[in-house]
Amino acid sequence: MKKNIPIAEQLKKKYHKTEEVTNFKQMLYRSGDIYRARTAFKLKDKDGNIISITYGDFKNDVVNLGTTLIKKGYLNKRIAVIGKNSYKWCVSYLAASIVGIVVPIDKELHTDDVINFMNVSQCVAVLGDDKNLSSVLDNIQKVENPDTLFISFDSKDNKNSFDNLLSEGKKIYEAGFTDFDKIEVDPDELRILLFTSGTTGNAKGVCLSQRNICSNILSTYGIVKVKRSDLFFSVLPLHHTYECTLGFLLPIYSGASIAHCEGLRYIAKNMAEFHPSVILCVPLLLEKLHKNIIKSMNKSLPAKYVKSDGNPYHDLPLILKKIVRTKVKNTLGGRLRVFIVGAAAVNPNIAADFRSLKLNTLQGYGLTECSPLVAGNTDFFQRDDSAGLPIPNVEYKIENPNDEGVGEIIVKGPNVMLGYYEDDARTKETIVDGWFHTGDLGRIDENGYLYITGRCKSVIVTKNGKNIYPEEVEAHLNDNPLIAESLVSGIQKENDDETYVNAQIYPNIGAITEYLKGSVPTKEEVWKIVSDAVANVNKNLPNYKHIKSFIIRDKEFEKTTTQKVKRYGDNMKTK
Repeated sequence: MKKNIPIAEQLKKKYHKTEEVTNFKQMLYRSGDIYRARTAFKLKDKDGNIISITYGDFKNDVVNLGTTLIKKGYLNKRIAVIGKNSYKWCVSYLAASIVGIVVPIDKELHTDDVINFMNVSQCVAVLGDDKNLSSVLDNIQKVENPDTLFISFDSKDNKNSFDNLLSEGKKIYEAGFTDFDKIEVDPDELRILLFTSGTTGNAKGVCLSQRNICSNILSTYGIVKVKRSDLFFSVLPLHHTYECTLGFLLPIYSGASIAHCEGLRYIAKNMAEFHPSVILCVPLLLEKLHKNIIKSMNKSLPAKYVKSDGNPYHDLPLILKKIVRTKVKNTLGGRLRVFIVGAAAVNPNIAADFRSLKLNTLQGYGLTECSPLVAGNTDFFQRDDSAGLPIPNVEYKIENPNDEGVGEIIVKGPNVMLGYYEDDARTKETIVDGWFHTGDLGRIDENGYLYITGRCKSVIVTKNGKNIYPEEVEAHLNDNPLIAESLVSGIQKENDDETYVNAQIYPNIGAITEYLKGSVPTKEEVWKIVSDAVANVNKNLPNYKHIKSFIIRDKEFEKTTTQKVKRYGDNMKTK
């Protein structure tokens, strides 16, 4: 009897054909030429009218901005981009990454962390929203480079505004200064520098090349076909590789269009306006949409079909199913065909429900260090309880599996980062013989499907896909002299599948006694002092990183032989 061929092997014979690109300039010029008159972006003008930006216009804007950056002496320099998702962010990202090294920064970070990243990466310029630039300018004494150029997306009057630099570049380029066209991008050198931790003095920078990201674009296209008629609705923050690679650069490579969400409260309104066909999202958004759809169904269906618990759709007669499908599709803009879901695990039942409504839901697995995609469900094969199959040209395997096949997921491929910024030791620990050690636990079935079972890294992932690094929060807590030690972890509450930040705190009783001018503190006093310390830490962190609960320990944490607090065993018992 002929042996069954694993699905991962079958997939290799089904990949969509791709045309190779290895760097962003090549991709920009290719798309600007092939798709010149097609719409690259849909956005709103100052009156709220939807306008189209063609691929030709987009390419010219990148060239013009890049020309000005070169003229100002920023060739091969580090240039930061910060702000909400916007057309100007996208133009800035590509111009900066072709002229020099782009440093995308999370707009939600505390100002001190933004400045820290600017200093560590030695940025010479920052392009961004007025809101973000103003907060840095208010603390300009902390910026190490006194000549940093601040380029505003919003201002019209400022000579260094985005619009003015674009106009300036156009004049210079048309006058014959065409150095941007002459740039030769080395696809294997550092061109994208991303920071994944906000701790001042302990920034973890991921170094990516343009080949890293271009390989990921081609691999993704190979398993999920992007149509030229597609419109990607950009909801997730562009500074993250997930949205940047798959929600921005992939559609640009493919000749599709992009529209940016104006904010979470405007999702429904924007979908009705822009009529998207593809949305990248996190499970939380999918769950909210699912909940609203079920609620709407139960309101509009005849009483005999209404279900107080569960999805009524599955028990409907065919004619009603067709009506419901049409109605649901119309509420989502009328053209939606696929959700691409990442950052955390999707509830398999919700994915199945959307598929029954003819809305494909494809989840995958990735990391910033892998540009980001490693595995994904595809146009050809789907398994809702799995992170999917290996993407083209990428391998994964399980290192040191236990009896159940669970071990650390390690990855090899052209998408794996160059290394950690100015941290050879950490790079050598993480990339061994070409294999990137993810720090995540998983197993692989006989067909090659990957299942994520946990994390051996300490990173906390919230339901909406935000990454929280415990060491960062601990550093803030431990900065307070009244706290001796702390240990931060993610916890879940009963009947709630969200993950919350919990801190265990061992107070410095000696320092507290001194603070209270010699009197031995009562339990109530210790609680009040620690509570105030936690509140102060929360003030300096984005909301999603806030410590939601804490306990006070009466003894020190168990430590390793190198005096590091153990992140396992008795230390992790929070009750």
